[in-house]
Amino acid sequence: MASIPDNSEKMISSTLPRQESMLSVLWTKIDQATYVVGDLSLFVIRIFSWMFSRRLCRGTLIKSAYQIGVLSVPVVGLTGMFIGMVLAVQSFFQFSQIGMESRMGAVINLTLVRELGPVLAATMLAGRVGSSMAAELGTMRVTEQIDALKSMGVNPIHFLVVPRVLAALLLIPVLTLMADFMGILGGFAYSHYLLQIDPHQYFEFSSQYVTGYDLLTGIIKSLFFGACIGIVSCYFGFHSQAGAQGVGNAATAAFVTSFVLILALDLMIGISLDKIYFHFNPAGASLF
Repeated sequence: MASIPDNSEKMISSTLPRQESMLSVLWTKIDQATYVVGDLSLFVIRIFSWMFSRRLCRGTLIKSAYQIGVLSVPVVGLTGMFIGMVLAVQSFFQFSQIGMESRMGAVINLTLVRELGPVLAATMLAGRVGSSMAAELGTMRVTEQIDALKSMGVNPIHFLVVPRVLAALLLIPVLTLMADFMGILGGFAYSHYLLQIDPHQYFEFSSQYVTGYDLLTGIIKSLFFGACIGIVSCYFGFHSQAGAQGVGNAATAAFVTSFVLILALDLMIGISLDKIYFHFNPAGASLF
């Protein structure tokens, strides 16, 4: 009777290279991520060292502020208004089932001021401005304009990166307040004119539950979001690969990374601020 060949050794030999290749790929990804984190940290140190060491060029700062702040006002205001209306629609459906429609204003305004206003403004800024900055700096890298600045004795981080980061850091609180205002206006307009909610009760409950601490929380978050967007976008644009595909990849990576970091920072800063608040105010009363 013929013996059946044993294929176990062949199966083991075919599995080992596959496992080794998966481990090598995983190790390569970890090595690349570690390199990016370290390089980004050094990039941040160079940005802040140049930010406080020399006087900025007023022309580049004003141009960056105009592109980041002024041109972002329409899209931030429009999306903030629609977000407020959406919150009114969803809140009315839930609150009408328990007969508490008059308290909708507190939920809408508190959600806008603490969370959706800063996150919305940062997301719009990352999509409209972050990708643009990454693509612009990536094109300058590909066309060797950054190398030309170095040959003329101009530091490209001081001339190109610092004004963009500083403009994003300073102007995103204004855009956040704009998103808050338009969201509150849109939510009130929909609640009063379409859902027939009494305006006195709407703002009375809002004033009881929305405090200055909530507004300050959103502004503090927006500062971190603005710095994150400016630094990440400039980093990926500054280190763009050659070719049109490299510039496109830099713009995509800038937006995706900024958006993920915005959500992570929102969670960590929110938890930290609440712990600080309840540590100094255990009763939970308003500090403002």
